[in-house]
Amino acid sequence: MKIGFIGGGNMGGAIIKGIIASGTANAANISVSDKNADALRALKNEYGVYTTDDNREVVRISDVIFLCVKPQILYGVIDEIKDVTNGNTLIISIAAGQAIADIENAFGKKIKLVRVMPNTPALVGEGMAALSANGNVTDDDMKTAVGVMGSLGKAEIVPEHLMDAVTAVSGSSPAYVFMMIEAMADAAVREGMPRKQAYTFAAQAVMGSAKMALETDSHVAELKDMVCSPAGTTIEAVAALEKNGFRNAVMEAMHECAEMSRRMGRK
Repeated sequence: MKIGFIGGGNMGGAIIKGIIASGTANAANISVSDKNADALRALKNEYGVYTTDDNREVVRISDVIFLCVKPQILYGVIDEIKDVTNGNTLIISIAAGQAIADIENAFGKKIKLVRVMPNTPALVGEGMAALSANGNVTDDDMKTAVGVMGSLGKAEIVPEHLMDAVTAVSGSSPAYVFMMIEAMADAAVREGMPRKQAYTFAAQAVMGSAKMALETDSHVAELKDMVCSPAGTTIEAVAALEKNGFRNAVMEAMHECAEMSRRMGRK
């Protein structure tokens, strides 16, 4: 299987890393196009993949094409490659907010298309990706797409109407978590802890808590209750968070994120 990438930025690089590490494909069967010569040079030096500035060439030589470009340039790229794309090529788009129907219309012909919403923890092998496909994608095609994205962490198939919710809960959420880690570290520094150590404690606490949520059978509310001893320190912290609208702030932020994703899709 030959896999091509149009766009060699951070997410494209992360997917390439996962593909090679998982054995899904070797470097000799991966090609990347980008207008940024420095990005191509870095990918070639690190992974040994074939690189070019010609998007059409990558399409011609690939069985699977990843469209790893920003939404604002996606349709220009499609105009460039649509006449060299055939119905057997599996096209995987990671462009945020861009609906399957809109991408199909831009190609103007029958294509096999999977829409993916990844997130940046894919850069360290702990990503979360959601996948939706059009009616031309076979079970084997979907197995390929899920396998590739799963090599970067976890991947699940969702109906397309949930993609805006996915954007809010995983696509954009690393930013919220990083803000929380930063705030936790600031608080620890305020209490006298050295800055570097504060970030280590805060980040490890978040990572360990997430692992417990994923790997135990307990509801997250039960896990929270386990930490909250009667008249103890944790319940005082929880009370302060509730007083300051912690949960409502998170829910409102995610709602605004999903709304923005919907607006991007309507442009």
